[in-house]
Amino acid sequence: MSASLTLACLWVVVACVIAMFPSKRSHWPAAYVLIAIGVPILGFVTYQHGPWIGLFVMLAGASILRWPVRYLWRWMRKRMSGGDEV
Repeated sequence: MSASLTLACLWVVVACVIAMFPSKRSHWPAAYVLIAIGVPILGFVTYQHGPWIGLFVMLAGASILRWPVRYLWRWMRKRMSGGDEV
């Protein structure tokens, strides 16, 4: 297995371990750190293995960090519609 895929798998394991611990702030600080670390890993995977494997890794990361993705999606939809939608 290449170094980039090994790092991606390690990122998934760390994300799952972090999710097991209770948190009063709903894991948002950990999500920010995981995003900051995951984006360069995603770029590294895409660089080494191409866009299809990179897309697969991105979807795997989005399934783990689904709440930040949902909030980003809602924010983008609100910005595109002019801000009238709730």
